[in-house]
Amino acid sequence: MALAACLVFTVTGCASFPDAAQEMDAPHTQVVAFEGARGPVSDSRSAAIIDKLEDSSGDSGILQKHLAMEQAINIDSPLVLGNKLTLLQDGPATYQAMFAAMRAAKDHIHLETYIFEDDDIGQQFADLLLERQGAGVQVNLIYDSVGCLNTPREFFDRLSAGGIQVLEYNPVNPLAGKKKEWLLNNRDHRKLLVVDGRIAFIGGINISASYSSGSSRRSARKPAANAPGWRDTHLQIEGPVVAEFQKLFLDTWRKQKGPPLDGKTHFPSLDRQGDEIVRAIGSVSGDPGNLIYLTLLSVIEHAERQVHITNAYFAPDPQFLKALSDAAQRGVGVKLVLPSQTDSWAVFHAGRSHYSKLLRAGVKIYERRGAVMHSKTASIDGVWSTIGSTNLDWRSFLHNDEINASILGRDFARQMDAMFARDLAESDAIDLERWEQRSLLLRLKEGVARLAEYWL
Repeated sequence: MALAACLVFTVTGCASFPDAAQEMDAPHTQVVAFEGARGPVSDSRSAAIIDKLEDSSGDSGILQKHLAMEQAINIDSPLVLGNKLTLLQDGPATYQAMFAAMRAAKDHIHLETYIFEDDDIGQQFADLLLERQGAGVQVNLIYDSVGCLNTPREFFDRLSAGGIQVLEYNPVNPLAGKKKEWLLNNRDHRKLLVVDGRIAFIGGINISASYSSGSSRRSARKPAANAPGWRDTHLQIEGPVVAEFQKLFLDTWRKQKGPPLDGKTHFPSLDRQGDEIVRAIGSVSGDPGNLIYLTLLSVIEHAERQVHITNAYFAPDPQFLKALSDAAQRGVGVKLVLPSQTDSWAVFHAGRSHYSKLLRAGVKIYERRGAVMHSKTASIDGVWSTIGSTNLDWRSFLHNDEINASILGRDFARQMDAMFARDLAESDAIDLERWEQRSLLLRLKEGVARLAEYWL
């Protein structure tokens, strides 16, 4: 591991977190503004929307303060009105919705994924994409080179031979890339599907049979005998904000020097589809002002009543740990649902090394049993929510391209909190007294993993 870290360091340099305290203390004078299906809305309507949100949340102006901070952080990413959101839990429901959208595609399909496996689910995706390409729908695919190390080259060659434009993100082979730098440590961890510029899907679910069973104990479709299901969350989005997610896909395509795309139909006129207010947030590896990181810190910093987080890979930096601890110490109900089993023992134990400090501060920690917790969600004060690909670890914040949606509104937050309550009911609370009596072997694993947090 040390040799690998040294090699990566020599070719990528060392990234660092933005100074969150400086960002929080800086004066922010930007007016909170919204966009609708026909562009920016008036100042009076924006003010009315904020008043309505404050009335429904009962936070007495704290929401206004948070919105001003988030607006300053995400100055180029608008809050967009008029969207319809569908909360998708676990792989089966997500794949069903994605397949339905792709089958109905008429112009293009844009797919960006970290893992695209050559298994039953991967073959179903590949067959459908090839069928749509053959029907005149242009399919453009971005896959991550490291995430797909176990996927045979022949799998992607078949897609290319069928007319699909396939782009490998930061190839592991330094001779295969089109960029001057060999950025081995910078990965595309996004999971994004955009169909016809009208419907988008984001979340934590990769293209893999690992997700085919879901987290239900009653499921009979296990990928292997006695293998646990995967608990994950995805989001289906319809409405004007889809254009912002389309921009993020096209920006990655351009930066990775993909072939020119005919963009005439990538941004159709989008009408109002619902009542949800959504912001698309993308972060890129090596960005000194990581937007997702700063946004998450901001909402935790300004939380008044509750912070509910589910996350797959929890190994946060000191600033994030302090934000969680400070929130709990000022009386906010901070609850984390984390994995009890994982596919990455190093991140798992690195995260556990922080439990004692968080528990002493009043943070409540739970570990999900019976499934691999892979969800990346947060709900704050019953009015702000997020779903995306971002883990709470150094890799997501410093080395990966990630994508999240932040949602303002009490109705959707209720759905998020209900989902959180169900996960909580399937989790075991970590008791501080018992935790401090854990074995020396566990402590040793935590210490070793903690040393490599930056590179995990």
